[in-house]
Amino acid sequence: MATPRMAQIEAMLADDPDDHELRYFLAMEHASAGDDAGCVTVLRDVIARSAAKPYVPAFLQAGQALVRLDKIEEACAVLRHGIDAATKAGDAHAQGEMQGLLASIE
Repeated sequence: MATPRMAQIEAMLADDPDDHELRYFLAMEHASAGDDAGCVTVLRDVIARSAAKPYVPAFLQAGQALVRLDKIEEACAVLRHGIDAATKAGDAHAQGEMQGLLASIE
């Protein structure tokens, strides 16, 4: 179910399709609307589009949404990839959050 905020973000993305932060906000709108599958789809797109310079928050949120969808193996894989990306980016906070979530579901 699309929300007015989703439509607004999608309109902004039409002007700047490679804006990782806007795509992340769109994913969070999906999650807020209870659409975890849509959230994961958008976050996977963020992760793919930002491969050269990973958008680290996308990994944690994707992992959390996958857990809510009871897709534990997929969540573990995304979180491991995210931990690696956070380590390379020097983002110890995100790394710790993802390690904590990973430990709680393995």
